[in-house]
Amino acid sequence: MDTQKKHAIGWIGCGRMGYAMAERLAKAGCNLAVWNRTKSKAEPLAAAGAKIVNSPADLAGCDIVFSIVAASDDFKEVTIGAKGLISGGKAPRIVVDCTSVSMDASAAVRQQLASMGSKFLACPVSGNAKVIKAGKLSAVASGPKDAFEEAEPYISLFAQRGVSYVGDGERARIAKICHNVMLGVVAQNMAEIVILAEKAGLPRHAFLAFMNNSVMGSIFTTYKGPAFVNLDFTPTFTPTLLRKDLDLGLELGKKLDVPMPTSTAARDVLQAHMGHATLKGGGYIDKDFATLLEFQAHCSGIEIKPENVEVWDGLSPKR
Repeated sequence: MDTQKKHAIGWIGCGRMGYAMAERLAKAGCNLAVWNRTKSKAEPLAAAGAKIVNSPADLAGCDIVFSIVAASDDFKEVTIGAKGLISGGKAPRIVVDCTSVSMDASAAVRQQLASMGSKFLACPVSGNAKVIKAGKLSAVASGPKDAFEEAEPYISLFAQRGVSYVGDGERARIAKICHNVMLGVVAQNMAEIVILAEKAGLPRHAFLAFMNNSVMGSIFTTYKGPAFVNLDFTPTFTPTLLRKDLDLGLELGKKLDVPMPTSTAARDVLQAHMGHATLKGGGYIDKDFATLLEFQAHCSGIEIKPENVEVWDGLSPKR
């Protein structure tokens, strides 16, 4: 039997990330069944061979079920909630969650699943739909080692850059929380230096080309280059979701007595940005968090416009 057909795989969540990840499994020939709250968003996966089901509980008979939803409450609802995955009294052998959620929510689901004989892997991912399509998504996992070894071939289908196993329990949640706190800090700092360079007379594309060719450049700063240069704020990760993850990190820092002044400052700027967006009619809220650049420009007393320059994103083949 082909590896992709060895297990019955369930999938919960077909948002921007979830759809692209599930599509990878479907196109690889996996025996895949999918549920999404808005069924129409999942239905196109049927063309790739997936079966679309009517409730999370319809997936309870699968060997391995993956989930990726918006936040902690959504995660608990679709797994251990009144109409969730295990609501019919049956549970998959392994559940793998790729959502960025709190450690408490993850532990609560882990405990409930364990009481039904189901093993649980926390497996948050780093990237977005474009990163998935480019085959550069990465993941970090924690939980029972034998469950990880069984699920890893399927995780690797959507996390082609690599899967890091970090041990038992909620360690993967810690890794992802710390990762996304750094994302928030770097995003705000990137907005500040780009606007500083522009106000001093340097075009954004010229400054970013220099920086991304230097030791300070990164996959992230290269990937965000087109958005910062041409002001394309098509959402990959919204300010609301970034604020959620910063809050999770700051909460963990408070719990462990770790001072986080830089992260706190980044969170405060993000909140101010979101408040400004609300006053302006909410236009930023549903866009990408790269809109931090426009808010930084506003606070700096300048108006920025698209430079209409082709900028490599580090994902597509370089021309």
